[in-house]
Amino acid sequence: MSDKKELRIGLIGGGFMGRTHTNGYKRVGDFFPELAYRPILKAVCTRSPDKVKAFAEQWGYESYETDWRAVIARDDIDAIDICTPNDTHAEIAIAAAAAGKMILCEKPLSRTLAEGQQMVDAIQQAGVPNTVWYNYRRLPAVTLAKQLIEAGKLGRIFHYRANFLQDWTISADVPQGGTGTWRLDVEAAGSGVTGDLLAHCIDTALWLNGSITDVSAVTETFVKERTHALTGQKQKVGIDDACIFHCHFENGSLGLFESTRYARGHKALYTFEINGEHASIRWDLHDLNRLEYFDHRDESIVRGWRSIHVTDGDQPYMNKWWVPGLSIGYEHSFVHQVADFLKSLETGEPCSPTFEEALETQKVCEAVLESAATRSWKETGVGELVK
Repeated sequence: MSDKKELRIGLIGGGFMGRTHTNGYKRVGDFFPELAYRPILKAVCTRSPDKVKAFAEQWGYESYETDWRAVIARDDIDAIDICTPNDTHAEIAIAAAAAGKMILCEKPLSRTLAEGQQMVDAIQQAGVPNTVWYNYRRLPAVTLAKQLIEAGKLGRIFHYRANFLQDWTISADVPQGGTGTWRLDVEAAGSGVTGDLLAHCIDTALWLNGSITDVSAVTETFVKERTHALTGQKQKVGIDDACIFHCHFENGSLGLFESTRYARGHKALYTFEINGEHASIRWDLHDLNRLEYFDHRDESIVRGWRSIHVTDGDQPYMNKWWVPGLSIGYEHSFVHQVADFLKSLETGEPCSPTFEEALETQKVCEAVLESAATRSWKETGVGELVK
């Protein structure tokens, strides 16, 4: 009989993110055995009885529901994990907070800043532990970048640039709305690449480089009408297919961000580069176990970019996995976030990014969309955060 405390999970949503989160819950105890808490897969909820039953059986959930309100009402659920389309995040999170449940919410926090603020108000009033699944923070190479910056290795930061490129919506035959393609429906998603892809870039940037104070953006919707998957009717497309913005950071550095779903040949190219007075770093999701590093203070005859293979036990998270030289993958970032959340329950410290921190990303996203709409600079209202 285990002496660990149980964290009974109620997962709402059984799609792609529901699988990644569940994998994190299932694996965390194997590789982080020191944690005092262990997740229990208590219930999963989707609207389809057949699909939710199959998901529960495949992934090992004890039970299933077809109404998320029933999950929140259950006394045998401690934490609600929201893996639904963006238009339901606020309603579910606010109800879960009112019921005193812990909340783990998929990114972005919400469709709009107003919705996000309501969610923050709800969890502050309830005082419940919470986190948002900006998982790229938990990849060891990205966490190592954070450590190098905090150690002063780069010195004063001058530039931060990032992009997130895909190509899956180029065809005008791709529908909007419904399963899988709800991200193209503005009512469900709130925005296009800004909230879906750039939100990841922005969260990482705020974490690594501090607050963004103002932005100037352009967006474009290349396919103006798409058939709606649920109605079969042609409808105007309201989301942004592509977005480019530049910005000022509070520390005086400049930022350049680009995202599109129209970059043929790219399925999920996420990169960032940071240039400082002493050194630069860059990272690429396609080679996620490597962090490239250039230090001008090196002796000139050997000065150049070095490729750091982040697999050694003294590098972030890697002492939990294999021997040096053997890599981990995308799914491990979710295991790490589960581990960090469980650890936060022991220590009482927040598990970053919290709803409050994710609201800062939402402020930047909203400023980006407003800037593009008005063709003008917009202040973000983001304050200095300790993360």
